[in-house]
Amino acid sequence: MLKTNEDLVVEMFMECKPGPPRVGPGWKVDHNGVPFLLPGIGGITLNVGVGDPAFGLAGDHIEPGVSCTANADKPNEFPNNSLQFLACAGNEAKILSGDAKGKTGVVIGHHGGSEHIIVEFARKVKEQMGYDDRIRIRVRGQGLALLDFPDIRLFNLSPDLLHKMQIQPDGKDKLIVPVTTMVPASCMGSGLGRPHVGAGDYDVMTSDPDTVRQYHLDRIRFGDFVALMDHDNSYGRAYRKGAVSIGIVVHSDCRLAGHGPGITTLMTSPAGLIVPGQDPKANIADLLGIGTVCKTGN
Repeated sequence: MLKTNEDLVVEMFMECKPGPPRVGPGWKVDHNGVPFLLPGIGGITLNVGVGDPAFGLAGDHIEPGVSCTANADKPNEFPNNSLQFLACAGNEAKILSGDAKGKTGVVIGHHGGSEHIIVEFARKVKEQMGYDDRIRIRVRGQGLALLDFPDIRLFNLSPDLLHKMQIQPDGKDKLIVPVTTMVPASCMGSGLGRPHVGAGDYDVMTSDPDTVRQYHLDRIRFGDFVALMDHDNSYGRAYRKGAVSIGIVVHSDCRLAGHGPGITTLMTSPAGLIVPGQDPKANIADLLGIGTVCKTGN
């Protein structure tokens, strides 16, 4: 088991509600100059969850599961900005009101721009939910550190999920982290350069068909753990040759230039001490038995 400082990591409660879909009234234009009108970010998304393909949907920037906010009117202000920072992948979400009261879900990550946290609930639970339902998040994870690997930094990751990711030391000074996909640095787009990674995401650009085929980007699923090669997320999202970052997929492919599946940062090593190990089941749905791999919902 990886040694961490998790006994010192602060645990709190925060509350939020499902965020209604945010759809503008006008046409958008894709990277080929083709106009489109499609569903987008936000909502209680009934038929999309972790484990599902992030490609091929009749939508753009689709967020799986339930998109949650603590301030729908002012998404960049208190208390939603606190929720965005404190909520971590793997945190428990519990519904406190409405027909689905008492049911639980799992935080997947957060999406910048919409300023939503993405929470996975079973479909039958989502069918019972409304936009005034109160959801309590047991936030825990920011400040988590690896005691034996201090040069590998962690963000937005709960201790419980970390220990289930099947990460193994290589016997020297590196960690082998299972991922479904290795993304080249040249594909990282929207969100690149943001000065911190404790909230939001950045996108894998998918506008070049040959690159998509070469790196199998069109096989990415919601909830996949992916490796971002030559990217350092230590103090912002930046290109650094030899660095490796690990993230989780939080939204779908996109048609706009500079966009694609969204990645929330979980781990980073500027010195390349993370070794990606390819595993088609390196997905939060497979690890926790949720989303499309779950036969029964709670």
